[in-house]
Amino acid sequence: MKTYCVTGGAGFIGSHLCGQLLEQGHRVINIDNFNDVYDYKTKIRNILSSTGSEFPYLYSEDKSDNLARLQAAVESDHYRLAVADIRSMDELNAIFASEKIDAVIHLAAMAGVRPSIEDPLLYEEVNVKGTLHILEAMRKHGVRKWLCASSSSVYGNNKKVPFSEEDVVDFSISPYAATKKSCEVLGHTYFHLHRIGTIMLRFFTVYGERQRPDLAIHKFARMLDKGEELTMYGDGSTRRDYTYIGDIIAGILGALSHVEQTDHLYEIVNLGTNRTITLRELIASLEQEFGAKALIRALPNQPGDVEQTYADVSKANRLFGYQPQTDFAEGIHKFVTWYRGNRHG
Repeated sequence: MKTYCVTGGAGFIGSHLCGQLLEQGHRVINIDNFNDVYDYKTKIRNILSSTGSEFPYLYSEDKSDNLARLQAAVESDHYRLAVADIRSMDELNAIFASEKIDAVIHLAAMAGVRPSIEDPLLYEEVNVKGTLHILEAMRKHGVRKWLCASSSSVYGNNKKVPFSEEDVVDFSISPYAATKKSCEVLGHTYFHLHRIGTIMLRFFTVYGERQRPDLAIHKFARMLDKGEELTMYGDGSTRRDYTYIGDIIAGILGALSHVEQTDHLYEIVNLGTNRTITLRELIASLEQEFGAKALIRALPNQPGDVEQTYADVSKANRLFGYQPQTDFAEGIHKFVTWYRGNRHG
């Protein structure tokens, strides 16, 4: 049994990863601050799903009370929920000092392109300074292996497709993308100075069960289900490399094994599907699943949104055998099935 620290382990990707690590028999330290970007009870449900636990009784009106009862409900020899903020060096040092951590999977971040334009200082504080705090805690407490979540948004409006890890990524078009590029640079700095083995994972538009309610697929599904008008930015021709959550988790676990088994490692790796879907194709797939025609309100493109994302995944395949298995139609069907079973939860 190894001990892994997962930051942001109550989120969409993080909760799936924690569940898989637990199934493999490892100990998981989940660091999450349960911020108010969306209803924190969604994160509670994520944790209950990933740990196979039940909430002891009805939610109270007090968030702190609910989180304290959640911690008591999920605490075990294999799982620890640490309600902490990566912006606090003191909180991180206390956690790292009390655990013998084998590796860190750093997923915690302020996510989203458009919100980063509204509040760039918050994104810098959490994504850049928070990541630096994680690296400092690792350095101080002797943890020398980690994975860090980057993003396909670092490519900006790259004209060459598919996007390769060798492409120049100096032309971000949103503060969110700039913070993720900054994390990649910090990761290399600590690799160079302190020999911290590193893989930066550039995720490409992850979707599937437990997807955040503010993301397009989840939001469109909810609106279509309720007969509400969908807001579509642009003419529907923008393209994304949508990656199913199961494939992303397989990629993370493959990368984790690779970084653990390899000395003196710093790599940047795409995790996508090497396929693209237009926004109109996405809407059509949801229409087919729900058996309903979407009411669409078209608005201009939004600042910071890229025209397309498209991953070259050959490097991930070469390094750790990454091979996405889920096509888009199958992934959408799995998501909608989950959505229907959880829309009142």
